[in-house]
Amino acid sequence: MYGYYIHLPGSRGAFHRLWLLVSCDFCVLRLATLVLCPSCVCGQSCPDTRGGVWVVLLTCCSILFQHPVTDPSGILSMSLVELTEKLQAGALTPEMVLGTYMSRTLEVTRELNCVTDFLPECEEQLQSLQERSDRGPLYGVPISLKDNYNYQGHYTTLGLIKNLERPASEDCVIVQVLKKQGAVPFVKTNIPQSMLNYDCSNPIYGQTLNPHNHKKSPGGSSGGEGALISSRGSILGFGSDIGGSLRFPSAFCGVCAFKPTGNRLSKIGLVSSCPGQKSVSAMLGPIARDVDSLVVAMRALLCDDMFQLDPTVPPIPFNDEVFSSTRPLRIGYYETDGSTMATPSMRRAVLQTKDLLEKAGHQLVQFNPPMVASSLFELAMKGLLADGGSTFLDNFKGDRVDANLRTQVTTYSLPSWLKSLLSVVVKPLFPRLSMVLQNTRGVSSVKELWKHHSEVESYRQQFIALWRAQGLDALICPILGPALTIGYPGKLSSAVSYTILYNLVDFPAGVLPVTTVTPEDEESLKTYEGHYKDLWDKLLKKAVADGVGLPVAVQCVALPWQEEQCLRLMKEVENLTKLERRP
Repeated sequence: MYGYYIHLPGSRGAFHRLWLLVSCDFCVLRLATLVLCPSCVCGQSCPDTRGGVWVVLLTCCSILFQHPVTDPSGILSMSLVELTEKLQAGALTPEMVLGTYMSRTLEVTRELNCVTDFLPECEEQLQSLQERSDRGPLYGVPISLKDNYNYQGHYTTLGLIKNLERPASEDCVIVQVLKKQGAVPFVKTNIPQSMLNYDCSNPIYGQTLNPHNHKKSPGGSSGGEGALISSRGSILGFGSDIGGSLRFPSAFCGVCAFKPTGNRLSKIGLVSSCPGQKSVSAMLGPIARDVDSLVVAMRALLCDDMFQLDPTVPPIPFNDEVFSSTRPLRIGYYETDGSTMATPSMRRAVLQTKDLLEKAGHQLVQFNPPMVASSLFELAMKGLLADGGSTFLDNFKGDRVDANLRTQVTTYSLPSWLKSLLSVVVKPLFPRLSMVLQNTRGVSSVKELWKHHSEVESYRQQFIALWRAQGLDALICPILGPALTIGYPGKLSSAVSYTILYNLVDFPAGVLPVTTVTPEDEESLKTYEGHYKDLWDKLLKKAVADGVGLPVAVQCVALPWQEEQCLRLMKEVENLTKLERRP
């Protein structure tokens, strides 16, 4: 027997934890003691809400005990395609599947601390599914949601204590669509405080761990999703991405994720820490163990239900003709972006993938993305913090700042005049820090903001023109990796260049694992110096060290609104990688 804390929302007040004793095979579950969390988690005083806790306890018990499964490992080993076929045919019931995944989730989050909230309404939804004549493509599939997805009656915290008293009034549009398609949301997952960070900790829920190495970060900001999916605690999850927030966790945890074009899916009801900024495109997307699962999710979401609930989303259904095409592709590639030097394992992952694609009959051509370093600082960073960071910093007023956010919060909090002065002083020795200080000052007027928006669009058109001049269908490139040691992501915002670039130009991009770090990669890392040979290059070298055996991914990219082309390339890479690994 072992003890396990579940974080639960109360019917009133802030937050509670339920202490359960669970046997190793999850056949026995009993209430040992009930502990309110005011002193141990958030430092707030919470009223007694045992009634709400009992509802959740009874929900867990009813699912785990009333629908026992003789072979849970069989269910957990199924792909999403296999699982949906079994559910549609009636070979498995939604109750059996949900019970199995809930059991596994309890085990996983006990080890990794990736789940923040259980959604007891899932039991009612199971009952309503039985009454429906149309089952939907995701019938009975248990899904997990990132913290920032509004779910009626539950907190959307962003890791901020002050948001614990603000339950969502309704489901976000994507959750509504997923439910209409038969999916069963059952948990919400952890994030870094404010989400503008690619580690995964906050003062409410604490630090989430990487399933492959507990000293490493799972990535962020969808880090709870990455850890849970990788550990088979969920078969399909949904996160969001404004600079790599889906792609970092999938790369660090060895799973697949997909960021569509900025308005392909509805964002109504997703909460942001910097609402209103328009320079860098944020988007939600699926995260799963294989590419087929991402395709299943996109097919399900691109439906009339979503187009009706959010008429601002273009009514473009999934294009199976493009995804299923076998036409050889002309694919661009690059090994490093000129801003963040690729680590040895990142470079090897791209070159190995390039060779596999060439052997399969595709044409690979060198592609050099234009001015990545200047676009990172002068366009992306300046756009995200166009108000000097004021909106972002408002999140922390009266709140506790997580240790992993202190470097960012301290830097952004400096007065504009001091940033300008320090920018000049440090420029000779630390030019990248100088650029950060200069470009986090924000813009001085509406006129300057409009000029900035124009510069972003000009860069995007320049990028597209270069792409078309080379006749590309798609692109492969590095994704930061392997997983950074916990505590480093907040000090290395410069290393997001490989991912935030495709938020800036608003291209669909996906990530999938293709290899693992080898002893040879680790040895080569010893001579890594980076492009600038500055403090951040030295920090990155330390952050990715001791990574032997950790997953390494590649990133696949396509032109805006060509999601199916991007997913097709991802599927091709996945198939070729699997063939290469066979003995």
